[in-house]
Amino acid sequence: MMMKLTASAACLVLLLTGCAETRIRADLTLINGAEPETLDPALITGQPEGRIVNALFEGLLRFDRFGRSGPGVASSWEISPDGLIYTFHLRGDARWSDGKPVTAGDFLTSWQRTLEPETAAAYSYQLFPVIGAEEFANGKTKDFSTVGVKAPNDSTLVVHLAHATPYFLDLCALPPLYPVRTDLIAAYGDDWVKPGKFVGNGAYLLESWRINDSICLSKNPSFWDRANVRLETVDVLPISKANVAYNFYAAGQADLIMDKGLAPPSLLDALKQRPDFHAAPFLGSYFLRFNCSKPPFSDPRVRKAFSMALDRKRITDKITRAGEQDALSFVPPGLPGYQPPEGLPENAAEARRLLSEAGYPGGKGFPLTSYLYSEGELNEGVAVELQSMWSEVLGVHIQLARQEWKVYLNSLGSLDFGIARSSWVGDYPDPNTFLDLFLSGGGNNRTGWADPAYDRMIATAAGEGNSASRLALLRSAEHYLVRDQAPIAPLFFYVGIQLYDGQKFGGIEANVLDEHPIREIFRKNP
Repeated sequence: MMMKLTASAACLVLLLTGCAETRIRADLTLINGAEPETLDPALITGQPEGRIVNALFEGLLRFDRFGRSGPGVASSWEISPDGLIYTFHLRGDARWSDGKPVTAGDFLTSWQRTLEPETAAAYSYQLFPVIGAEEFANGKTKDFSTVGVKAPNDSTLVVHLAHATPYFLDLCALPPLYPVRTDLIAAYGDDWVKPGKFVGNGAYLLESWRINDSICLSKNPSFWDRANVRLETVDVLPISKANVAYNFYAAGQADLIMDKGLAPPSLLDALKQRPDFHAAPFLGSYFLRFNCSKPPFSDPRVRKAFSMALDRKRITDKITRAGEQDALSFVPPGLPGYQPPEGLPENAAEARRLLSEAGYPGGKGFPLTSYLYSEGELNEGVAVELQSMWSEVLGVHIQLARQEWKVYLNSLGSLDFGIARSSWVGDYPDPNTFLDLFLSGGGNNRTGWADPAYDRMIATAAGEGNSASRLALLRSAEHYLVRDQAPIAPLFFYVGIQLYDGQKFGGIEANVLDEHPIREIFRKNP
């Protein structure tokens, strides 16, 4: 049974859904979190954007509702015995939404666009296992023919890797490796992702996009697997405030709350007792980034002091309250063969000693510093607790800076913060998806930290053919990251949360990647 709305909450729902009342109700109305930054597969960096882009596009492979990668545009492939050459065979019925065939050349030009420095794709490094890709992305060569990807014909794509990459097939299911229509990008520029100009190859079409209101999707009649797409229409609502999101859901204005941060913390104890509450751990970390590009956090002693002043259990018991596990490592537990190292423990006395040694005894003289976070009740609660901890333990007052999602992402990218709330969800089930974030100059580094020793550790692991030895090298790299240098401070590991009536909807399964493709969701007894 749904919790009853207060009169004021009910009025809020009616006020905010006034324009939606004029539209025919979609087969599924999904609350997705923040307003998307973009719907360009090469440029997205957030999970809310990813859910929509995964409905609009499809790569060589795709993830299913169990978090497993399998055939997408490529119906089959062969891998050479040494693991260095992948030959993909594209299915003949793969079409763009305007009816044109999806060809190997589309992947070739799209991967080139992702790697081109002027595109500024934060995830371009996901193509770096390919021969010559990193050199092209870094501008060391402008000749794309030196990159190890070829299209001998329209239905065959051949990829040459610099070293064996056990997770390469999973990479082929991720947005930076999706095909896009570069001819339309050349014609329309940034407007190519707008309704009326948009052409995709996924299960859904972009019917409309009302900023801060809704994104409306409709089933793509040209999609090769359209017979298995059960929902004809989907409305995606960009709501980032948990209480507002829950009010929409409780009032029947939405069928599904998907984002992990949209269950109101104050209602969690009651929600956890209900059949429409669905929760499971996955490969996701909530952590802090320090701006290492300038004082005071250019000093590792300061970073370690702030990390060791944290009381993680206080946050998970008081704020998050969904069964999250306190985190001392960055990589979550549960990956086969990998045991994450423990990072810096809570130690108030040592934290004060390190801060004093760095020149700020008792917090005296510590420069004005801000803690950046995106809006949302959970993030707000965490921010207030962190501010209190650092004041109590270190004698330092940190200013809180809450920003709307798009602005927050821009501030992260431009290093316009002292400390920043961050999160990362694994793109594939391998520790590398976490650890390669902090390579020097990486598009998702966003700390200003650059360490040649760490870069060498990750590169050595990438070239290691023995699985156990490779994981041991990655464990050493993570130890160096979270304990020796500490450009980040892990807080807790996420628990995925969805709210929906399991008697009405199916096709949503708990999995380690928190992947819930819209194309697999269906109504029961429609």
